[in-house]
Order: sequence, then structure tokens, then C-alpha cells
Amino acid sequence: MQDQKNGNGLEWKVLKFEEFTLDELYDLMQLRSQIFVVEQDCVYLDQDGKDKKALHVLGFKGNKICAYARLFNKGDYFDACSIGRVIVAEDERRYAYGHTLMNESIKAIKEHYGEDKIKISAQKYLKKFYESHGFIQKGEEYLEDGIPHIGMLKE
Repeated sequence: MQDQKNGNGLEWKVLKFEEFTLDELYDLMQLRSQIFVVEQDCVYLDQDGKDKKALHVLGFKGNKICAYARLFNKGDYFDACSIGRVIVAEDERRYAYGHTLMNESIKAIKEHYGEDKIKISAQKYLKKFYESHGFIQKGEEYLEDGIPHIGMLKE
């Protein structure tokens, strides 16, 4: 596990699945369901069996998870390292934690996997956000769980 404070006031942790406390895991699953199922009105199974392989980047304000992403080594999800399930709690979005979350995630991939190449499956409406972090669209738009997505790559 890696803990650190950053200038925006969040405490950042990078955890393996088995390092979660029960409370952290419950709160994370609740946050992911709130955003991906309820807020985005998308019925799908968020617990996809991949969390046990992933590294998890969490931004905490006190005990509250405000930001989250999961990371995969190359070959565990895509042929390159990847970042997914990128979320910021709705009531925390005004603080631009999404940008800090992406920076922390990119840094964690470099530190834990030794890689610079990262592939993502991005919701299309977030294209400019991911471009601001060096990602470039690769391929055509496609639907994933009824939501328009694009493949993006950072090299």
C-alpha cells in the first residue's frame, strides 16, 4: 500500500484488493454503484470479477472515498496497462479531483508496472478530459453497456 497527501487535500492510497478494509470495500462498491448504475442509469454488473487482479487508486477526504480508479497490468485486461472505473463522487466534482486522480493513476502505473503505455475505454463525452492527460483516440466509437465509448491510448 502507498499513502500520500497531495496539494488538493486528499489522501491518496494505492491498494491491492486484499489490502482493503471491509468498510473501504463496502464504501467503494456503494460509490461505484451510485455513479455507474444509478447516476448513469445503466443496469450492468459492476462486480465483474476483475477487481482482485487490479490495483486500486483511492482519494480520501477523511474516511470518505472521493475519487477512485482501478489499474491493470498489461495482459490482465488489455494488451497494454489500463485505467478504468474512473470516478469522482458527485458532490466533490467541483474540486477537479478527476485530474489529480488521473495523474495519480498514471504515476501508479509507472511505479508499480514500469510502463508508460496505457490503454483506456473512455466514455465519449470525456474525450477532451482524457486528451488533456495525453490520451489519443484510437478507433471508432462503440457502445459499452449502452453508453458511447472510444478506445484511447497514451504512449
